[in-house]
Amino acid sequence: MDGSWESRVVSVAGIRSPVRIGGPESGEPVLFVHGNNAGADWGPLMTPVAEFARVIAPELPGFGSADKPAEWGYTVAHYATHLDGVLSQLETRPVHLVAHDFGGPFALAWAADHLDRTASITLINTPRRINHTAAKIWRTPILGELSALTANVPLTRALLKRSDPGLPDEHRDRIVEHVLVPGTERAVIELYRATGEHAIEVYVDRLAEFTGDVLIIWGDSDAYIAPEQADEQRQIFRNARVEVVVGVGHWPWLEQPDVVVGHLTNFLRR
Repeated sequence: MDGSWESRVVSVAGIRSPVRIGGPESGEPVLFVHGNNAGADWGPLMTPVAEFARVIAPELPGFGSADKPAEWGYTVAHYATHLDGVLSQLETRPVHLVAHDFGGPFALAWAADHLDRTASITLINTPRRINHTAAKIWRTPILGELSALTANVPLTRALLKRSDPGLPDEHRDRIVEHVLVPGTERAVIELYRATGEHAIEVYVDRLAEFTGDVLIIWGDSDAYIAPEQADEQRQIFRNARVEVVVGVGHWPWLEQPDVVVGHLTNFLRR
């Protein structure tokens, strides 16, 4: 991303989140909510969206350059509250939500309490059931800690290459860098242990009342989240459609950026 992007640090209840902001101030706001990797990985999507919209992309507690406090509740509700605090300082208009992975539950929890401030929802490989193998490891005492202690660059890169072989090397290396930031493994373990398999079900009844449009983008070769979960997400909303990106994994916009950018920009411009 070039120098036209603004970097800020927003503090919510004393916890700092770096935020990238770009695009015309008059454009409709689009909030990008990352999962278990830092917000910088949004670059290939944020840049084209910022041509016509106001893009806001925070790094959330526990990830990237954000604070990683030991005494903080790493729960879906806490992240939703943090998102609300970020938005309260940056944007008062209804926002278009774009979320990936665990960012989906964070964004959906916020939307459930702010339907009137939600312009649309885009979910990219976002679980409705958080029950993949890595989640089970992180939730298991001792095993989760061992996985954190033994994590290193070669091992993490090899695991990513096996699970997502189509990821370009530059993006794989960036994800590895983000995953191994000191304090992030602890935050991930706390998040998964505080979050059950059905973490978003408490919000489903309220989300079903959302009358705006919903786009679900899914890489059908995701090694973590089964493809049928795309349909499970669609069942929540009355105005949802699914776009399947064939042959790509958990980060579809990093493997086939042109395809995903096309789906997202067409949806946001409608």
